[in-house]
Amino acid sequence: MPTPSRNWRETPQRYRFEAGRCKNCGFVAFPPRVICPRCRGREFDTVVLPDQGKLLTYTVIRVPPQPFADQAPYAVGIVELENGVRVTAQIVDIEFDRLQVGLQVKTEFRRVSDDGPAGVIAYGYKFVPA
Repeated sequence: MPTPSRNWRETPQRYRFEAGRCKNCGFVAFPPRVICPRCRGREFDTVVLPDQGKLLTYTVIRVPPQPFADQAPYAVGIVELENGVRVTAQIVDIEFDRLQVGLQVKTEFRRVSDDGPAGVIAYGYKFVPA
């Protein structure tokens, strides 16, 4: 069994949907960064991202990487949140033929993966129709 990764559990943006807003120029970076890609600033405030957005593009994964083989087929998309931040995540609870650009979605906290019956269960964000 793989060793549980403390890094996953100690990454707050995975569990609280947090980003970093540059104190110098206001750029919102998700996931948070050490250096602002816009102004090279190094000071950030923590902000909670909005839980609503619209689907910009998507694809259906039919031949997944091994850790996600039990979930195939599944949809993954890029969502633009209400504040303009773009996030890539799995889209769930919708038939593939109902997916369309512009679909309004919301964030939900769900199981992402696990390390087997006795392993650590990892949680994160996914998108569902709003």
